[in-house]
Amino acid sequence: MTELKDVKGIGPKALSLLNKININTIEDLVTHYPFRYEVLERNDLSKVEDGGKIIIDGKIESVPILMRFKAGLNKMNFRLVTPSGVVGVSIFNRAFLKNQLSVGTGITVIGKLDKSKNVITASDIKMETLMSKAKIEPVYHCTSGLTNKNLSTYINMALLMYGKEIKDYIPPVYVEKYNFLNKKTALNIIHNPSTMEKLKEVSIRLKYEELFAFMFKINYLKLQNKKNSNGLVRNINREKINSFIKNLPYKLTNDQLKAINEIIEDLQSPNRMNRLLQGDVGSGKTIVSFIGMIANHYSGYQSALMAPTEILAVQHYNNLKDFLAGTDIKVELLTGSTPKKDKQQIYKGLKDGSISMIVGTHALIQEEVEYCNLGLVITDEQHRFGVHQRANLQNKGVRPDVLYMSATPIPRTYALTIFGDMDVSTIKERPKGRQKIDTFVRKYSEIKDVLGMMYEELKKNHQVYVIAPLIEDSENSDLATVCNLKDQMKLAFGEHYKIDIVHGKMANGAKDIIMNQFKNNEIQILISTTVVEVGVDVPNATTMVIFDAERFGLSTLHQLRGRVGRGSSKSICILISDNDTERLKIMEREDDGFVISEEDFKLRGHGDLFGTKQSGDMSFKIANIRQDYKILLQAKKDSKEYLMDKESDNEELKKLLISTITEG
Repeated sequence: MTELKDVKGIGPKALSLLNKININTIEDLVTHYPFRYEVLERNDLSKVEDGGKIIIDGKIESVPILMRFKAGLNKMNFRLVTPSGVVGVSIFNRAFLKNQLSVGTGITVIGKLDKSKNVITASDIKMETLMSKAKIEPVYHCTSGLTNKNLSTYINMALLMYGKEIKDYIPPVYVEKYNFLNKKTALNIIHNPSTMEKLKEVSIRLKYEELFAFMFKINYLKLQNKKNSNGLVRNINREKINSFIKNLPYKLTNDQLKAINEIIEDLQSPNRMNRLLQGDVGSGKTIVSFIGMIANHYSGYQSALMAPTEILAVQHYNNLKDFLAGTDIKVELLTGSTPKKDKQQIYKGLKDGSISMIVGTHALIQEEVEYCNLGLVITDEQHRFGVHQRANLQNKGVRPDVLYMSATPIPRTYALTIFGDMDVSTIKERPKGRQKIDTFVRKYSEIKDVLGMMYEELKKNHQVYVIAPLIEDSENSDLATVCNLKDQMKLAFGEHYKIDIVHGKMANGAKDIIMNQFKNNEIQILISTTVVEVGVDVPNATTMVIFDAERFGLSTLHQLRGRVGRGSSKSICILISDNDTERLKIMEREDDGFVISEEDFKLRGHGDLFGTKQSGDMSFKIANIRQDYKILLQAKKDSKEYLMDKESDNEELKKLLISTITEG
């Protein structure tokens, strides 16, 4: 396809600005959709109230008079002949328009009408008249130095010059079936709509195309998994597994036992396992995955467990080592900060098979890592990795079984889409002894009560998490910060209790030291960002206080709340906010993560459902899987049908759709 720099009007400076907003190709440019539209509808002067907004077109009747004031201010006045009468126009700081505003020029003025003076104070002047009674104008996400008008010009020029080169991802059979317009026409209309009806029509067509391509990608990957579904042959010693379970210091729940049984059946099956293990916060998924690793070990294969953060990887490693105490099973930890000398030893042990189990971060999928006989791949917090990161780990073995874990309960609608063909094990029961966490929404004016509740827990020798949305002060924000809260907590509790902070910008080593000190009760109040959301296990922590709680999604709040209540003591969570308290009250009522995730999905959609970007998996330009769920289901059905259609003669389009997978 032609390059962006070939589009008329796009010079080096414009190219740099476009790149800044992730527009790198012609296709990026023409699919940079408006995020909203302004409907410019001509008003009648007599029907607009005094001080009301007015949009009116007409011809300039008088030469504009420019007045300059101190401090660089200027004002321009002229008269405008409109279809409903003559009106005066004043506009501030638009001196650069004077040469364009000559007598007889047709323009559209947007502003406020002062009826007594018969003058419009304009906020904007457009150098064209409204061709009909109304005009729909697109509004784009821009960046400093790149105006809405610039973007619109570049997009329309690209469509004019290179419209034929634009790829259409909808097979002709579905274009015909749904009576869709061709891609170039649809793009012309989305960027230059004449009516709201036409806009709606092409929006559906472009959403369908985006969702069709996405679901084709998902269905293709699932089909490839099925084609490569010949699993490893295993003889699993159930007695050894049962002995491990019997010797645990606690009793597993029925849900945990059921999930273990499903995983072992998958391991014994001649087909490759492709299973999601999902459960609420603190439901005990990790121990289930460990037992899967034990079963895999006793059948002669290596296991790899990949976590999204070093803190979580270290915790899994320590827990697994404790779990394996008394056995001769060799387990190692591999992360970005593992010393080079140790890495070389680990690489050697993985290659010769002397290391049976490895826990780590994405360091597990580096090129240098080779496995002897990788049989089981476990990805924790799977949504935090992209499709390719997960696939890279699977490809390290010949035909390893794959288990994904998620502590973020996935809404039914989302799960149906992404994991439609995956086996799912769900753990809902709480382990015995775990109590419900009482949750309270409090305003800033009630901060003394909050400090009192914290003090009551500290007196019992319990520990407290305090969460802030920001690390440091920002000029544009009055939100609580980790640094400010540390000062405030020191004033309240510093004489008697140790207080420290942890956040994502700290070096991993420094974070680990603080986390270990908190785990050992050397720190009583830990102030943090959401870096503690996943994986930190401190049974003695009984209080979670979250400042500016309205800044977080419900699923993130539920994850944070799950950091407490991990011991036998009663725990509390306090959400401090002066805004959006009705939404937060869902947290007071509900403690079921699956219910909360559905509520979060309804309120916020998929975009930041998990508090993190979906690593390319769920990044849509025009579609929204919550609002466009019916379109998505149809696109899913059609894409699967098209993928499986052996009669289709359009292999070129199939190859094009498959190529989008490698583009990420």
